[in-house]
Amino acid sequence: MNRVVTGAHYGLRDWLAQRITAAIIAVYSVIVVVVLMGGVPITYAVWTDLFSRGWMRVATLLFFVSLIWHVWIGMRDILMDYVKPDGLRLSLQVFTVLILASYLGWSVQILWR
Repeated sequence: MNRVVTGAHYGLRDWLAQRITAAIIAVYSVIVVVVLMGGVPITYAVWTDLFSRGWMRVATLLFFVSLIWHVWIGMRDILMDYVKPDGLRLSLQVFTVLILASYLGWSVQILWR
C-alpha cells in the first residue's frame, strides 16, 4: 500500500519555528527583566540610553520579528482549523498579515527614528 501525502507540509518547519521564536522571546524577556532590575530607577533618560545602544535595538528588532512570526503561525493554524469557509478564512488571513506587517513596521519606526 502506497500512501500519498499531499498538502502544504507546514508541520515540522512551523513546529520548529514556533520553538525557536519562543526561545528568542524568552531570552529577550529575561534580558529585559535583568536590565530593569539592575537597581537603577527607570527614568526617561535611562530608557533612552538603553535603547540608544545598537545591540539593544538589534535584540529588540529580533524580538519583534520573532513575535510577529510566532503570532502568524499560531493565527494561521487557528484560522485553518476553525474557519471553514475559504473566502472568510482567506480574508482573515490577509487581514492578519496586514496587521502584523504594520506592527512590525511600527516597531522599526520606533527603534530607528
